[in-house]
Amino acid sequence: MDTDPLPLLEDLIRCPSVTPTEAGALDCLEAYLRSAGFHCERLVFSDKGTPDVDNLFARIGKSGPHLCFAGHIDVVPPGRLEDWAAPPFAAFQADGFLYGRGAADMKGSVAAFATAAADAVKAGSFTGSLSLLITGDEEGPAINGTAKVLAWMKENGHVPDHCIVGEPTSAEKLGDTIKIGRRGSLSFDLAVAGMQGHVAYPHKADNPIPKLARLIDRLAAYKFDDGNDHFDPTTLAFTTIDVGNPAGNVIPGRAQARFNIRYNTEHTPDTLIAIVRDACARIEEELGGTFTLDVVNGADAFITEPGAFVGVVLDAIEAETGVHAKLSTSGGTSDARFIKDYCPVLEFGPLNTTIHQVNERIAIADLRHLAGVYRAIIDAYAGRKPA
Repeated sequence: MDTDPLPLLEDLIRCPSVTPTEAGALDCLEAYLRSAGFHCERLVFSDKGTPDVDNLFARIGKSGPHLCFAGHIDVVPPGRLEDWAAPPFAAFQADGFLYGRGAADMKGSVAAFATAAADAVKAGSFTGSLSLLITGDEEGPAINGTAKVLAWMKENGHVPDHCIVGEPTSAEKLGDTIKIGRRGSLSFDLAVAGMQGHVAYPHKADNPIPKLARLIDRLAAYKFDDGNDHFDPTTLAFTTIDVGNPAGNVIPGRAQARFNIRYNTEHTPDTLIAIVRDACARIEEELGGTFTLDVVNGADAFITEPGAFVGVVLDAIEAETGVHAKLSTSGGTSDARFIKDYCPVLEFGPLNTTIHQVNERIAIADLRHLAGVYRAIIDAYAGRKPA
């Protein structure tokens, strides 16, 4: 790497861009990319009941292959300021680390791939197109961010051949993990109706709690699958149970629960919803009552099969860090869940040990190596023409 990504990252951290506020972070990045020759578009999207979100798309080159780097400059709130070793937006250096909200998640990656891309353009080492998709809505509802930028990109002829998301994927040392897929996420709101009554006369009431308890037991013990080569088994976790009843001598008339299913590519949302509905129907037959379900599909499960594209990234990581990365599908969701509908996508970035924590930080040496990995990917990408 010719350019040190540290100054750009310091500038980005000093912008307190808590979702959905841009706070100058996109201005800073846009100025940097324009100076490197990128054509930049600022894209502000709106939706009913959600805040407007400012996004940035930058591209250089018109021919293929087209490699896109995706990321976000929005960050979670810093929490109690007095718990930080230094102000969370001061970009404080100590003991080889840069401290600040967003240092690892994920302004560090944004600074690293922006400087890597600028260096590659300056050196003339890339023949194709490079682009950056930067949103301010990843840590929030993710409605006016990446999903809408991608739709705009498709309408305007900017769909890339491959995409790398700079999420902090490394677990113990830089380069030990890349994400080639993610589990799907289904969230359920469940309610069972009964009839309120006095506890001394249970036969005159219809208690929904035993019905809900039996369903919880059935679903919590249900084996969905054994996983597969890339995914762990599907899991279900209950998160709340509530009857809204402050009295000890009243049988409630309604019981509610929430749960989430994280699923692999052995299932679709439809197959999982059918399993849950069947379980509800069986309890209704056994104990009576009426179950109602509201379902939110947060993300579909997906996989980017190992091949030439994944190989380019693995080789670049090993060449720069000496680490052979593990291919993983663990963790929660990311904006890769939107990108996978347009092109193959994977995720690679710095350590995730301090993300969303007080004193979030990135090792300065890791930041520089990360930029080196991204530069190596760019230099190899066009020549390898990954499938």
